[in-house]
Amino acid sequence: MRGAAALVGVADIASPTGELDTHGRALEVAMVGAALADAGLTLADVDGVCHPMSSMLFAEYLGVHPCFTDSTMTGGSSFEVHLEHAAAAIAAGLCDVVIDVYASTPRSDRGRQVNRPRPQMMGPNPAIEWEVPFALRQPMGPYALAASRHMAVYGTTSEQLAQIAVSTRHWAAMNPQARFRDPITVDDVLASRMECSPLHLLDCCLVTDGAGAFVMTSAERARDLAKPPVYVLGAGTAHDHSMISQMPDLTTTAGVVSGANAFRMAGIKPDDVDLLMSYDSFTITALLHLEDLGFCAKGEGGAFVETGATAPGGSLPMNTNGGGLSYTHPGMYGMFLITESVKQLRGEAGDRQVDGAEIAIAHGSGGLLSCMSTAVLGTEATL
Repeated sequence: MRGAAALVGVADIASPTGELDTHGRALEVAMVGAALADAGLTLADVDGVCHPMSSMLFAEYLGVHPCFTDSTMTGGSSFEVHLEHAAAAIAAGLCDVVIDVYASTPRSDRGRQVNRPRPQMMGPNPAIEWEVPFALRQPMGPYALAASRHMAVYGTTSEQLAQIAVSTRHWAAMNPQARFRDPITVDDVLASRMECSPLHLLDCCLVTDGAGAFVMTSAERARDLAKPPVYVLGAGTAHDHSMISQMPDLTTTAGVVSGANAFRMAGIKPDDVDLLMSYDSFTITALLHLEDLGFCAKGEGGAFVETGATAPGGSLPMNTNGGGLSYTHPGMYGMFLITESVKQLRGEAGDRQVDGAEIAIAHGSGGLLSCMSTAVLGTEATL
């Protein structure tokens, strides 16, 4: 599968106000149209549709009759899972042009008094019987448990977690679409309201409107399209629990497995990576990803980030669009990991461009640190 498929079109939208004027299907269609235009393709070329809720309903709305369809729903990592499935399908010759889309407007919905139900995974939910009665605050409670455990076992500090938010804000300052761009300090994070100990408000992701889409096709077709292809070099997915009480180890995610498999397929090591787009629902989420993907040893994530390694000018640029902490987080952030990776590898990221970026990682996290999906993306030079 390595190098057999490529991302050829992307689009995303967010706003400094946190709100968008368009919503629902209109916003989804606008994103698909923009991503297809970016690729130099049209809806008539599409024969594969991914959508985290219902690819059947969305394809019908578009008037597309796909021969590849994927409605896999793993929360925030759904889009990396779709990417993996689409790349495999294209490599197997099942389809030729696949689209994936996400749009959510939780912030403006409040003002319009629209009550959209939170996306839910299908099937019985044992948490209703075994966890909900204990009233652990959602969704930050499970992440607070992980942070507390990491602090107890490895001595990680609130200051080290705060540095992740500070470094991410430095990147957001260079993104005109970011919700927040003003610099913050570690003291600012620690002085922000305690949401769920030990996580402060600025350790937590935003609640904003946002949308995005990507287009994927075969490597052969990609070379004749409008923009430089971004190749799928490797991909891997793994999950080890649904309820947080069933997580085998609160300090280690299934990213250990998904990352290793994706890196092995791509034939790379962590030292080869130029950019990490890492799901940052909370600062602890990003810290766990750094360790589990091998960018530092288990327990050393705090010491790694406090050097400013993930900030502009650091050894590992991370979340260069400002991440879920400062750019946008409409509920499921994984789409934006992919769109930013593609922009960086094409050299289209403007002031925040990482010089010489050839290999990027889009690492999605879904559920409650439950399902991890890792994509290794690269330029033509990496094939």
